[in-house]
Amino acid sequence: MVGVPNVTPADAVAAVRNPLAFIAARWTPDPRTVRRAALAALVMSVVIVVTGGAVRLTGSGLGCPTWPKCTDDSLTTTGAMGVHGVIEFTNRMLTYVLCAAVGWAIVAARSEKPYRRSLTRLGWAQFWVVMGNAILGGIVVLVGLNPYTVAAHFLLSSALITVATVMWQRTREGDGAPRPLVGRPIQQMVWFLVAAAVLLIAVGTVVTGSGPHAGDSSEVERMPLDWETVSKLHAVLAWIVVTLTFALWFVLKAVDAPAGPLHRTRELFLVLLSQGVIGYVQYFTNLPEVLVGLHMLGSGLVWIAVLRVLLALRERPDQVIGLPGPAAEATLGTRA
Repeated sequence: MVGVPNVTPADAVAAVRNPLAFIAARWTPDPRTVRRAALAALVMSVVIVVTGGAVRLTGSGLGCPTWPKCTDDSLTTTGAMGVHGVIEFTNRMLTYVLCAAVGWAIVAARSEKPYRRSLTRLGWAQFWVVMGNAILGGIVVLVGLNPYTVAAHFLLSSALITVATVMWQRTREGDGAPRPLVGRPIQQMVWFLVAAAVLLIAVGTVVTGSGPHAGDSSEVERMPLDWETVSKLHAVLAWIVVTLTFALWFVLKAVDAPAGPLHRTRELFLVLLSQGVIGYVQYFTNLPEVLVGLHMLGSGLVWIAVLRVLLALRERPDQVIGLPGPAAEATLGTRA
């Protein structure tokens, strides 16, 4: 039987002053654990987008009409608020699950040996984005689901996915200087692809803001734009992203690029095709809620796939600390 280690008053004081340093001094996670923690944060960042979409698509956006409480008198939902209150309150509670996942990623990154400051900073960046988006989510409720704040809420969630994806990738790399695997023209082509994907996502929020799914059964302000026109612009941008992806794959094959960029580009192309099928089906079937929810999930997966293509264009080996050579050792010995 393993005894419980004694905790001295000094240990307790150290734990209160800097709990992360206290844990790091007593625990060294396996690299696989750090990768899984980063992946868990990424998965939850996508889940919170999907559940937020479920709130909107079920008309539960004002299921809890106030914030941070669910009502003026109750922190939680009440029976009188019905299923809409349950859905909205459940989404709010999932924010705590997201915080736990991000916190786990921060603790794992901080405790890894050797200590990697860049990895820990990425974890903290996620934390602050979550806090900012939680406040913005409260503002969305307080202003009655104003479509511009709803769009900003989704874009900030995309920013969270961005940081989480980068952290997940960095857990599988070293801290050495990045080395490009492809030439500059291909790098520029990928940046054009990233810019097109950003525009695609941004216009997608406008489609939602001007479309029929207002987020609540009450009268909710909509963006004063023609929904079908914006949807067609969204489709054009989607085709631009698909075309750039196919052209990138063709160029990578032509120059005999490494397997990493090729595989990531192929994965992006397949995700885009799936997302395109869902998008067209939902358009011609009057936007059924299930398909719109799948399309929101696909939006997150497309953005992750785009980022993985960008990150696959370079490699980062383990950082090697130079050791003094024979000449340096001789000089040190002479000085001694």
